[in-house]
Amino acid sequence: MTHVPSQWPQTVAVALTGASGAQYGLRLIETLVGAGMRVYVMVSQAAQVVLQMELGLEVPSRPAEAERFFSDRFDAEVGQLRVFGRQQWTAPVASGSNPPDAMVVCPCTTGTLANLAAGISNCLIDRAADVAMKERRKLILVVRETPYTSIHLENMLSLSRNGVVIMPASPGFYHRPQRVEALVDFMVARVLDHLGVEHDLLERWGRELEE
Repeated sequence: MTHVPSQWPQTVAVALTGASGAQYGLRLIETLVGAGMRVYVMVSQAAQVVLQMELGLEVPSRPAEAERFFSDRFDAEVGQLRVFGRQQWTAPVASGSNPPDAMVVCPCTTGTLANLAAGISNCLIDRAADVAMKERRKLILVVRETPYTSIHLENMLSLSRNGVVIMPASPGFYHRPQRVEALVDFMVARVLDHLGVEHDLLERWGRELEE
């Protein structure tokens, strides 16, 4: 069988769960599409509620309709952005035979964190992240909660020991942000750095000393 290479340099799965901070997930999808990556999108039911509350966005529940919604919003090329349903077990992300190159849960609830630490797959998001871990693919969790309980911290430690990147949504202020969007870009830039995706969202620390 002849292998046909993908036209996309990298495939990244992005899952939005019900934590506050939907802006992070949307901006991440936007920048990945803009960088020419193929993006698989999964949105939990709670995330749909958060998207409406925080951004006034009514994301369709049907995967095909949500796919058109996100593709139009981010001007994705045909086939560049795919949306999978919460129980769509036939999706490529559900099997180690066809995993994405990397996955980001952004934002990530502590409930999702707990499921992943316990190896529980109640939905496609859980299963896709479990596949990413077992196949040794990059998995980044942008956890959004405060304060953390000992249970949360122990779950983070357990996942970190299994190679998961725990990246709490804690933007810095040394770049003197003047807008909320600058704080969002700070976190998205850190995610992109770990994915190896070039960007110009944030000025590099110490760049003036390199010139």
